[in-house]
Amino acid sequence: MAQLGFALVITQIGKVRTMNPQYDVIGKAFVQQYYAMFDDPVQRPNLLSLYNAEGSLLTFEGAQHMGSAKIMEKFSALTFQKIQHHVTTVDCQPMWDGGILINVLGQLKTDDDPPHSFSHTFILKPSETSFFVQHEMFRLNLHS
Repeated sequence: MAQLGFALVITQIGKVRTMNPQYDVIGKAFVQQYYAMFDDPVQRPNLLSLYNAEGSLLTFEGAQHMGSAKIMEKFSALTFQKIQHHVTTVDCQPMWDGGILINVLGQLKTDDDPPHSFSHTFILKPSETSFFVQHEMFRLNLHS
């Protein structure tokens, strides 16, 4: 019944909406590529290609950054010399516009600090030839 109601809304809006059947493969491959680039200081500047100049949003530890330039500025301001992400789980869901919702849980280690748990969420949106990160939220899982 709920599915019928939702399908009706989509029809009334008049837009054809399809979910990407490869959402899980694409999402997990994205996560692998993202952290490989992020963890390598030589490759980190290449993350720029994953974001939209104006339409990407990042919430990093509660601070908002909009657009690829501001996002890369934030990444450049991080003070660690070395970082390693160890992914525990990646959960992906398809979105009605062909996008992909990705939730990552893991641990990261910076320099000589002990490992910290983190959660990282992405929404990938389809572009003409690939995907871009439209929304991203990162938070260390620290409890006081």
